[in-house]
Amino acid sequence: MRTRAQVEKNERLFREVNERIREIAERLALAGGPAEEVSFMCECASTDCTDRIELSLDDYGRVRSDPAWFVVAPGHELPEFERVVERADAFTIVEKQLLSGAPGTAAS
Repeated sequence: MRTRAQVEKNERLFREVNERIREIAERLALAGGPAEEVSFMCECASTDCTDRIELSLDDYGRVRSDPAWFVVAPGHELPEFERVVERADAFTIVEKQLLSGAPGTAAS
């Protein structure tokens, strides 16, 4: 069974990786490179997950607009820790209900 600390640690790690991916993709777009769809890491709680999620920089920016929102591969939701905000074919946006100190979550 996953603990709250394990879930938060893994989600934050994947978020940090995706923020670096976003920065590089934005630089490439500014330089005239392709930026239609970007391959991001699934931000689920599974330490074994290596799934990639294709979404636009605009969609990823929308996910980041709320500090409690994360993007996960379809089927990677954890109902005991999060609620689904939006479902798309290639990704699901979830709101984490346990992030320590995140505004608008149950733990804040």
